[in-house]
Amino acid sequence: MVLVISMDSKLQTPMYFFLRNLSYLDLCYSTVIAPKTLLNFLSTEKKISYNDCLAQFFFFALFATTEAILLSVMAFDRFSAICSPLLYHVNMSQKVCVQLVTGSYICGCVNSAIHTGFALTLRFCGENRLDHFFCDVSALMEISCADHFVNEIVLFVLSALIILSTTTVIVVSYGYILSTVLKIPSIHGRRKTFSTCGSHIAVVSIFYGTVFFMYAQPGALSSPEQSKIVAVFYTLIIPVLNPLIYSLRNRDVKDAVKRIVCGKWSLQ
Repeated sequence: MVLVISMDSKLQTPMYFFLRNLSYLDLCYSTVIAPKTLLNFLSTEKKISYNDCLAQFFFFALFATTEAILLSVMAFDRFSAICSPLLYHVNMSQKVCVQLVTGSYICGCVNSAIHTGFALTLRFCGENRLDHFFCDVSALMEISCADHFVNEIVLFVLSALIILSTTTVIVVSYGYILSTVLKIPSIHGRRKTFSTCGSHIAVVSIFYGTVFFMYAQPGALSSPEQSKIVAVFYTLIIPVLNPLIYSLRNRDVKDAVKRIVCGKWSLQ
C-alpha cells in the first residue's frame, strides 16, 4: 500500500497521505512483534533479554498509540472533505497534514515513554517466565514480584484517555458526516459520498474494539490466555487486514495498481 500510494500521482491527496502513513505504522508495529515471535516458535530456546524486552514494548506502544491517534485524524480528514468541501484543501493543506502526522508520532512517543518508565520500576525475582508471545505490559506485571497497582492504574488511565479522546473525535466527525450525507437528495449521491468512509469505519471498529477489550476495561489483565488471543489479533492479523480492507473497497487504489502494473508491462 505504501509503494502504490507513493508511486501513483493521482493518489497524492490528504486522504491517501494519511493512508500511506497508516500502512507504514501497520508494517512497523507488526515488524516489532512478528520476527521474534516466529523465531521463538521455531526455536527450542525461547528467551529474550531484559533490555530487548523493554525495547520491544517501547516501540510497540509507540506505533500502536500513533495508529490510534492517526485513525482519529483520518476521521477529521473525511469530515473536512464531506462537510466543508470548498475549504478542504485549505484546512487540510500539506503543511497541516504533516503537522497532524508529526503530532500523532509525538503523542505516541510520550505515551510509550511513560509506560516504559513505569515498566522500569517493576521488580522481578526468581525464574522470569513470560506468559505471552511478546513483551506486553500486562505480561510484565504478571511476573513482577513487587506491587504493581500504580502501573495498572497508569495503564488504565492513559489507555482510557487515548481511547476516549480519539473516539470522541471519530464519533463527532461521523456525526457531522452523517448529517451532511442525509441532506443529499439522491440515494446514489448519499451512497457515493459515504462510500469514501466505509473502509475507515471498518478499520476503526476492528482496531478500537480489540484495544478497548485488551487495555481499557477493569479486569482486562485477569486472563493471560484471553490476553494472548486478542494480542495475536491486533498485533499480527489487523496489520494484514488493513491494507486489504482499503484496497478491496477502494476503486482508486485498485485503479492505481492496474496503472502501475500496466506501466511496467508496457516498459518491458
